[in-house]
Amino acid sequence: MAIAITKDTYLHWYESMLLMRKFEEKAGQLYGQQKIRGFCHLYIGQEAVLAGAMSVIRHDDSLITAYRDHAHALAKGTSANAVMAELYGKATGCSKGKGGSMHMFDKENHFYGGHGIVGGQVPMGAGIAFANQYSGRDNVNIAYMGDGAVRQGALTETFNMASLWKLPVIFVCENNGYAMGTSVARTTIQPDIYKLGLPYDIPSSAVDGMDPVAVHNAMDEAVDRARRGDGPTFLEMRTYRYKGHSMSDPQKYRTKDEVESYKAKDPIETVKATIVKEKYADEKWFEEIDEKIKAIVDESVRFSEESPWPDASELYTDVYVQKDYPYIRD
Repeated sequence: MAIAITKDTYLHWYESMLLMRKFEEKAGQLYGQQKIRGFCHLYIGQEAVLAGAMSVIRHDDSLITAYRDHAHALAKGTSANAVMAELYGKATGCSKGKGGSMHMFDKENHFYGGHGIVGGQVPMGAGIAFANQYSGRDNVNIAYMGDGAVRQGALTETFNMASLWKLPVIFVCENNGYAMGTSVARTTIQPDIYKLGLPYDIPSSAVDGMDPVAVHNAMDEAVDRARRGDGPTFLEMRTYRYKGHSMSDPQKYRTKDEVESYKAKDPIETVKATIVKEKYADEKWFEEIDEKIKAIVDESVRFSEESPWPDASELYTDVYVQKDYPYIRD
């Protein structure tokens, strides 16, 4: 069942990707001001991977990802206030200020992290899909990972089980080329990452991750396959991050010319060009959206600045389901 790409799709893509971009730019500024502490991994440049997927899945479908997760939470419906407050470590954050940048979580919007262990989310993503299958639901789960995470042995174990049990899961490798800071070409005998799914009889392909249309179409087919009970798909989204692996990355492993060549294919600008060409909106609309996004981001900062820190007692909550777990407190 193909989900058509319409005028409204393009308008939503532009607005959602602009929110991801402006939010991340502000997060980078705040990190430099030491308002945000710890680790901070920005998503700038990769927005099409999420935009193209969100125009296919339902709200009750779920996502799980690694530590580059701010944009995933925003795309899935978590408010900018809750994401920014989490970055600040405030009690009003989506993980009550206890998860920080790498551990966003939003049960209401079916976003299950945000995981700091490299590749740890991959088998968990299959587990969520198994729960859906076991319960008779037709929901799908998308398990995102980076190109570095595919080196983990858990990936092959998960692929085998997911294919054997025909789990409704879509594995998405966001291949930005460098993992932490070493090129894919230097770390694997098989640079075509999507081919890792083929030995497990999983339909696998490479997708232009800078193009939301290509992402939408590939995800549409994968979601349809999962919903009808035909099992997993593995998609290698070939994308690019404009910033480093994290805020502390000096980025000495790539050239400025390379970065600029990818910026020339910027997904936000590409979508904007199509909107203009097809006359889906005028310049006034773009100005209004820009102001709207700026206001949302500014409000998220104000909200976070004014929010309280978590109480010390929160250290013992949300760790175990058992309410009276016998912690040793002395």
